[in-house]
Amino acid sequence: MCRHLAWLGEPRSVASLVLEPTYSLLVQSYSPRRQKHGLMNADGWGVGFFDDDGVARRWRSAAPLWGDASFTSVAPVLRSGCVVAAVRSASVGMPIEASASAPFTDDRWLLSHNGLVDRTVLPASSVAESTNDSALLAALIFDRGMDALGDTVAEVAAADPNARLNILAGNGSQLCATTWGDTLFVLRQDDGVVLASEPFDDDEAWREIPDRHLVTVTDESVEMTALKGSA
Repeated sequence: MCRHLAWLGEPRSVASLVLEPTYSLLVQSYSPRRQKHGLMNADGWGVGFFDDDGVARRWRSAAPLWGDASFTSVAPVLRSGCVVAAVRSASVGMPIEASASAPFTDDRWLLSHNGLVDRTVLPASSVAESTNDSALLAALIFDRGMDALGDTVAEVAAADPNARLNILAGNGSQLCATTWGDTLFVLRQDDGVVLASEPFDDDEAWREIPDRHLVTVTDESVEMTALKGSA
């Protein structure tokens, strides 16, 4: 129900990741190429990154990304070595508000959820940033810890067989992601790694990550592991 991406590597401008590529998140907000569910992502957006002191910073909105001239003006001068960004297509009945847009945070990780899950299978949370399924799922993942991400996703999927659980998270020095019901691609470059729901350009180096996998990215490696419950 969304499109998201993350970057880990040498510092880059947010604009170079989110706005400038041929098929950037900006373009994906109104014309995604590989989205399986929904036609566009006009129900909000968010960009999170870690500053030079390792502090997580965010800019989120409930409005479409294409309408935010202020962000377009500032994004070229925002630079970070770890970025997590998303554009949102809200599920039916879910609130459209800035706090419902990814990335969510526990002040250590920035996290985005691309998908859908029945809220009744998720525990109530006093710290979730919103009442939508993604915010509740993020709160559960933060509570369980990122080391348990694969197990948490598999358990939620077992409770809701129709769930789509593509998670993308970063903490400044590492990216963690899952594929469960939607697409995710990886692009390895000389100065870093991009994970994205769909390629933002036509570089032939993009590779699709198999469904139901856990992905861990560090400065040294990209590792993929099949999740429990995989066929």
